[in-house]
Amino acid sequence: MESTRKKIFDKRVLLPLVSSLLALGLHIFLPKHSDILAKDFSYFIYSLAGLSAVCAVFAIMSLYSERVRVAYAYKSAFIAGMILLINIYNVITLKFMLIPGVYFPYPDKIIHVFYTHGLFMLKCLAHSLGLLGLGVLGGGITGVLTGIAVGCSKRASYWINPFIKLIGPIPAIVWIPIALVVFSTSFSASAFIIGLSVWFPTAVLTSSGIANIENAYFEVSSTLGASPVYKVLKIAVPGALPSMFIGFFNGITSAFLTLMTAEMVGVKFGIGWYINWQRETMSYANVYAGLIVIGITCFLVVTLLFKTRDKLLIWQQGVIKW
Repeated sequence: MESTRKKIFDKRVLLPLVSSLLALGLHIFLPKHSDILAKDFSYFIYSLAGLSAVCAVFAIMSLYSERVRVAYAYKSAFIAGMILLINIYNVITLKFMLIPGVYFPYPDKIIHVFYTHGLFMLKCLAHSLGLLGLGVLGGGITGVLTGIAVGCSKRASYWINPFIKLIGPIPAIVWIPIALVVFSTSFSASAFIIGLSVWFPTAVLTSSGIANIENAYFEVSSTLGASPVYKVLKIAVPGALPSMFIGFFNGITSAFLTLMTAEMVGVKFGIGWYINWQRETMSYANVYAGLIVIGITCFLVVTLLFKTRDKLLIWQQGVIKW
């Protein structure tokens, strides 16, 4: 049994555990800089200890599960590298203070923010997600409908395409002053700006996806008596779905950027507003905590979109390299 386990054991699964234990050891045994008089919260120690325990559990699970071993071994170098970067940042900020502590707080202070402001940041995030969802939904639906109209109708393309080429390339945040005048509230103005940032790439790539469909499919469907609605729903939309998702991904990226800008300029609540507020008060630990929240949120949203794409475009597996 022991020889069998040795054969299936991958040494790479130990990299995250070694990296986290190294970070824990350096944090405990290296004294902090003499100019840092703030109280030790010990949050970083607890976080590293918990991370080490999780890494150990996954290393043990890899002995019994091939699926866990393959996936964890593949990502182990990246995980270990991220832990090493955090370790280096902790050493140069807390232990040696090689960079200004006002602008670059050490990890313990950043983690402390999550314990003191965590609930408030969640409220800000919920507000931001509501604003983002409203803008993305409106911009995505409008973009898809615009792209279908341009891609399927020469008359619609004649009238709409010039507006897309004229308005689309203008960055959405440039419209903020006009939107604040036109709309009654900063919330609705920000939702419009976010929707505009999603609308352009979605519309362009949807129409491009329809244009790239072989004309033979439409000719055969017309020969068989298919209605225009049938050709749109059964040929144009399914054939353009890959391009639609690419446009939507680009739109989501622009939407996050626009959201942060809109909240920093006009909206008086949200995670972008929180970051700007903390920046004005020189609370950079809170700024970094807010940035971490935004990064995790973006990662989860993009991951969800990729999972949705994989479900809807299952037919592409084995045909197109993802």
